[in-house]
Amino acid sequence: MNIGVFDSGLGGLTILKSIIKEMPEYSYVYLGDNARVPYGNRSPEIIYEFTKQALDFLFKKNCRLVVIACNTSTSTSLRRIQHEYLPRFFPDRKVLGVVKPAVEEISSHGYKRIGIIGTKATVNSQAFVREVKKVLPQADVYQQACPLLVPYIEDSGRNQSVLRLILKEYLAGLEEKKIDSLLLACTHYEIVEKEIEQEVGPSVKVISEGKIVAKKLKDYLLRHQEVGKDLQKERKVSYYVTDLNPDYQQLMKLFLGHLLEESQVHHVKIDQ
Repeated sequence: MNIGVFDSGLGGLTILKSIIKEMPEYSYVYLGDNARVPYGNRSPEIIYEFTKQALDFLFKKNCRLVVIACNTSTSTSLRRIQHEYLPRFFPDRKVLGVVKPAVEEISSHGYKRIGIIGTKATVNSQAFVREVKKVLPQADVYQQACPLLVPYIEDSGRNQSVLRLILKEYLAGLEEKKIDSLLLACTHYEIVEKEIEQEVGPSVKVISEGKIVAKKLKDYLLRHQEVGKDLQKERKVSYYVTDLNPDYQQLMKLFLGHLLEESQVHHVKIDQ
């Protein structure tokens, strides 16, 4: 069986890349619902329905375990997926998200004034705030929605001066709060991590999710050998997208770090 990785678009490829680097022996199936990206401005109920459709597809592709590499889907839908959808339809499968691994990383360092940037849906869900408060009840947590960052990152003609203006606008309020750490709660943001570090300065620890999620997944499989024993070790990766738009190849290269052949990427409809 395979490990599935799902994102509302193609930014989740940053998570997949880190997971493959950490555990290259397994077989993976990636699904990017780029026809309906972004999820961040949609209602929680619609995000939940989209997430269920994606999981239906990945389980049909023989995925034993799926990582929701989308902060929006994780923060708004994971709890319902684990408590309602899986017990009813797929009791033998597992679905993990990206919120808990990131929060565990934050708690391990004991940060006190934590900044979080993400989509509107992620911020509105308060999922990160709730999880941080469980492990660091005395910490102050400040959030900022950044709706312009994803479209900027996906623009092939990106302008650095525009990025600096966007970051300055979004991060100014967090910097005023004297944050000591900043969590990038969107898979896209890793692409501009260096620019974010420059904006907030060396006194703020910037945390992206790719390496963290990969290490936590490896630890999960060591602790849950009943899952690990079902996984194929064939070093295969299959890529599926819901829209073969003119930019998909360049975006996949942006997030993966290398270009895929057209034959490696398959078009699929999941909204049926």
